[in-house]
Amino acid sequence: MMSNKYISQIWAILEKEKNIGLVKRLCPNTTRSHIYATYQYPEGYYGIAFTFNKKIRIDTSSFNNLKELKILLVPDSTFTNSHLLIIQLLQANNCNIFEALCENLIQSTIPASTEEEIAKTVVNQLGKWKTLFDKNNSTGLTPAEQQGLYGELHFLQKLLSLEINPRDVLHAWVGADKALRDFQGDNWALEVKTTSTNNPQKIIINGERQLDETLLKKLFLYHLSVEISNGNGQTLCQKVLEIRKTLGNDISVLSIFNAKLFEAGYFDKHESLYQKRYYLTRNENYYKIENEFPRIKENELRKGISDVKYTIILATCDEYLVNENQIFNTLKNYERNK
Repeated sequence: MMSNKYISQIWAILEKEKNIGLVKRLCPNTTRSHIYATYQYPEGYYGIAFTFNKKIRIDTSSFNNLKELKILLVPDSTFTNSHLLIIQLLQANNCNIFEALCENLIQSTIPASTEEEIAKTVVNQLGKWKTLFDKNNSTGLTPAEQQGLYGELHFLQKLLSLEINPRDVLHAWVGADKALRDFQGDNWALEVKTTSTNNPQKIIINGERQLDETLLKKLFLYHLSVEISNGNGQTLCQKVLEIRKTLGNDISVLSIFNAKLFEAGYFDKHESLYQKRYYLTRNENYYKIENEFPRIKENELRKGISDVKYTIILATCDEYLVNENQIFNTLKNYERNK
């Protein structure tokens, strides 16, 4: 599988060749679609491109006014009756972000079995990229977003210490994608809730499906209670650095992690905003969601009601507590047998 490091090497070669205009070079070992690294000289635009049959309709109109990216749909000179969807980076200072996103984009197309599915995936990912580059120009994550991300990374770090392929662990982390739950496997899911209030036993559930285990074999809730201070504990940046060091020997896996961080809105240039907020673990508990655990299920709602938001008092849920080893043994077994 191609890593974003590989695509950056192709860009470097194309840049050195200095062929005027837009040049493309095939990326090997990708998907059913032809995927290219592109470079436009002398403008200095790095890019990625996909070949699609002209019968496939691709609407790029919603991306016409992007500041960081340029989206082109042009005839493909290599294949008859095909067009080329080109995604170019206009600001070279964001090249590292763009590299990681290209890796993420390529990986997201791997499960697709047809060109139509690949095209749909690419357009959906572009919608995410639009939001991400907007965030990159913002003032960083809010305190609530920082705290939520810290909790997800805290649990991710635990999973990475298990005998599970790190790539599988990172793909299971879907909270960065704003998915229904923070971690999702084939038959299991886990939601992370991180609290720091005076009432650490109260958590907020977003939606009627977040704690609905109907379509899963196992659903768990991980509650992390933290104390926030100006100097005692660990910062969000330190947590990110620890995980990067853990993954450091595998460039491809590290790229996936960085892409996930970008999707979560975490950018290294905002680090100074997070360095005075420290998290110290007060308590952490795991709950198995089953039987009469207090939650709202989708099939319990009356017709016309949706987007439910409610609060759970965890002090009433002690009978559903499970220990960490039980959780990890369950997850390891599912990942081994999938």
